[in-house]
Amino acid sequence: MTTPTILQSKPLGFPWETIDPFLFCAYHDDAYPRANAGMGPAASLTGRAIGQDFSRKDGWSMYHGEKVPGFPPHPHRGFETVTIVRKGLIDHSDSLGATARFGRGDVQWLTAGKGIVHAEMFPLLDEQNDNPLELFQIWLNLPARSKMSAPHFTMFWSPDIPRLTTRDDQGCSTEVAVIAGRLQDAGTALAPLSPPPDSWAAQADADVAIWTIRMAPGARWTLPAAAGAGTRRQLYFFKGSAVRIGGQPVTGHAAIELRAGAAVELLNSGSDEAEFLLLQGKPIAEPVVQYGPFVMNTQAEIAQTLADYQRTQFGGWPFADDAPVHGREPARFAKHPGGREERPASEDPARALR
Repeated sequence: MTTPTILQSKPLGFPWETIDPFLFCAYHDDAYPRANAGMGPAASLTGRAIGQDFSRKDGWSMYHGEKVPGFPPHPHRGFETVTIVRKGLIDHSDSLGATARFGRGDVQWLTAGKGIVHAEMFPLLDEQNDNPLELFQIWLNLPARSKMSAPHFTMFWSPDIPRLTTRDDQGCSTEVAVIAGRLQDAGTALAPLSPPPDSWAAQADADVAIWTIRMAPGARWTLPAAAGAGTRRQLYFFKGSAVRIGGQPVTGHAAIELRAGAAVELLNSGSDEAEFLLLQGKPIAEPVVQYGPFVMNTQAEIAQTLADYQRTQFGGWPFADDAPVHGREPARFAKHPGGREERPASEDPARALR
């Protein structure tokens, strides 16, 4: 009897369900209008629950923002966020005193560890045209030994992220962006940038992969088998009209668990581009106890986390503004605790010298 390629498939909701070692994935795709002078939407906010707006009214939300959309300061402990910004910009600020503006293909990998407070605001800069924003935020669990590690963030600037572009026998293209996990394809090996040292993704045998896949109409590409025994793999079909996975038709956007140990052919059978997000890894296989933005292993650890946050505020909030944005200059940057600054190579040719 043949082992099936697709183990299960579920329609996409919000947030997207994930498999251990991941906790969930939030996909934001907002058609923000032109900006006002305050870097918010030049549109009426009437009818929105400001501070708690997930309405997607007119194709966009304010989320927890009141003037600028986004997520003002909130705490985390015990896991990591991997934020992949495909369109638009995010302004990051945190309780360590760090700030960053990133987007347009950049990735921020934040290890919350023993505790951090951060803000993620979505400044709208273009006052003449629309300001689309599209991003994934993936929550990746930390193993018990790393839950109280020091918090910090790592930037993967878009020009540095490995990408593979292939063409099939019909000349149709597939592009794969490799954010985590080595990709071996037809003699080409792409090694990802190094994940943070305390991440589960930094473990040699964890087989964590985070890839985005974009396929032209009619394109075929074979997703290689995962390298590790015990790896689990989920493929999210989120854009396009129709695809075939291992020969099976998929016509609705879905979270599809694949048999990780087997290669599988992907075919974009629709007339428009098809896009996927792939998340895979060996499960951490430890108890998960979550209370809002805190993810620990026991209820007692959650109680301790709440007591710690009440006592220390994870360092407090060092900024005068409770929803900081970083000005109208569109250049991307990151300023780390201690003052070290970095910029993407495309915007700072001298970056390698600092």
